[in-house]
Amino acid sequence: MDYDNLLNMGTELGYQLMYSGAEIYRVEESVHRLLTAYGLQPQVFAIPNCLIVSLTTPEGHPITRMRRIPPHGTDIELLERCNGLCRRLCADPLPIEQAKALIDRLEQEKRAYPNWVYLAGYVVGAGFFAAFFGGGPLDAVSAGICGLAVGIWLMYIGAPLGFNGFFRTLIGAAIASLLAMGLVNVGVGQQLESITIGTLMVLVPGMALTNAMREIMAGDIISGMSRTADAILTATAISLGVVISLAIGM
Repeated sequence: MDYDNLLNMGTELGYQLMYSGAEIYRVEESVHRLLTAYGLQPQVFAIPNCLIVSLTTPEGHPITRMRRIPPHGTDIELLERCNGLCRRLCADPLPIEQAKALIDRLEQEKRAYPNWVYLAGYVVGAGFFAAFFGGGPLDAVSAGICGLAVGIWLMYIGAPLGFNGFFRTLIGAAIASLLAMGLVNVGVGQQLESITIGTLMVLVPGMALTNAMREIMAGDIISGMSRTADAILTATAISLGVVISLAIGM
């Protein structure tokens, strides 16, 4: 058996799971079950930005693979496909070459939405939350405009210029708050608080914080604390961005 290719296959599946935003326990369990199905006893360790998989061959030779995970979001469709493929391979282990080809196809067949869909999400999300927090129709429209500005900044300016997540969020929050004040001053919007809060909701790391609490309760303390720190930094960036914009606007 080609243990190097088998280890590469398991590590690649774990990488795809991590990149899709899967929980740490899911990544470790999936990779462990997959390699166990091929008759091995692997050791798997994962944190949000790193995956390490190790095994010992029957001859006693240890092999280890490590993959660094780049910054990523959450892709539920990719996560479901990874889960489905893992279950399939665990139930019916295919030859390594065929299994690896199926895992490689996960990345190749990943669905990519056009940018206007993401921008529409920023507009609709901000407008909905503005109405949810008590704003009127004009406030929802104003929040949608602010959400569009934030989306353009994040997608077309902040990321291409190489700003890290903290400063992208900080500047995005400042843009949202300044634009909200401007729209209220010219009479387009009416309730500044609803517009501002509605727009800022598209920057709030709700899913990251939820996953962090889930991992802490599951016993993955290192991963949970790492995700918690990231969520706290994001919330801090939002707060600083609003404070800066208020200082400028007032």
